[in-house]
Amino acid sequence: MSPQKQSPAPVPVEERLFSLVLALLATESGLTKNEILSTVQGYRQRYDAYGDNGSLERQFERDKDDIRELGVPLETIESPGDPGNNQSSRYRIPRTAYELPADIAFSAAETTLLNLAAMAWREGSLSRESQRALLKLRSIGVDTSDPVLGYAPRIRTRDAAFDPLSDALSRRVTASFSYLKPGDPGARQRTVTPLALVQHQGRWHLKAIDRGSGEQRTFLLSRITGAVKLGRQSVDVPPGNYAASALEELDEIWEANVAELEVEPGTDAEVRLSRRRGAESGDQGRVLLHFTDVNLLADELAGFGPEVRVVGPARLVDAVVSRLEATARAHAVPAGAGD
Repeated sequence: MSPQKQSPAPVPVEERLFSLVLALLATESGLTKNEILSTVQGYRQRYDAYGDNGSLERQFERDKDDIRELGVPLETIESPGDPGNNQSSRYRIPRTAYELPADIAFSAAETTLLNLAAMAWREGSLSRESQRALLKLRSIGVDTSDPVLGYAPRIRTRDAAFDPLSDALSRRVTASFSYLKPGDPGARQRTVTPLALVQHQGRWHLKAIDRGSGEQRTFLLSRITGAVKLGRQSVDVPPGNYAASALEELDEIWEANVAELEVEPGTDAEVRLSRRRGAESGDQGRVLLHFTDVNLLADELAGFGPEVRVVGPARLVDAVVSRLEATARAHAVPAGAGD
């Protein structure tokens, strides 16, 4: 009797995204979807050359959105002889669009510090296989010191709550944590039965049954404060594809919410926002942008300062204005203060 084939060990999502970026930076002509799924770390382990790779293709589509959400200019190039067929399309990240502007330069000391910081992040976050991938890229003449190292710190490593919640899922026990919702005066204690962990638009979410209300809720991991405590008794989890339903619900919210922005042409904001999934650019710097969380988007847009003006919806305008006013108050010079 032949031994049963073991399932490949899961590859962390941040490592898969990093490997995908490395591969797309390494080629000027781009890679087809099949080339990516069959060769890139995180996909190739689950790729079936003679079977159905539908779930893997859907994973790749979500990963493309996450990479673009991080501001990476991933391009899709259609085949001239087969337009509209995404199996023959090629994907690439043009190095010229991702490099720093020519008028930005660093001193020798600054460059050394940046390289040390990027190296520390890389060595502490990537597996040996991804480090070997960097060596392979260098062996074929790909310079990975810039812009790959510039990309490394942008990948969101897992939230502190991820590992204990993943443990709670595998052990089928409850989890308790403090959760801070925007607008609340303080964090509230929640006890939940975890159902699924999913990544949407570059952020991790927990689908769970709130033990207080008995209803299913979706929690953003970055809003969990403090340590996650696990229960000791196992709990019954009703059968269901909770990861798929969570992603579907988040997609519906994303589809329904549209921000109208005025973006200054030629700015960093224009490059980052206009290339987001589903973004629509109009005349005079107008950009329509889908979003799932008004507070997260307000945080981001306020960071662009005068490069972006929010036209609507009103709740997003108010959220951005409140953040800018808080910044102005924090940096105000007290009356009578000296120069």
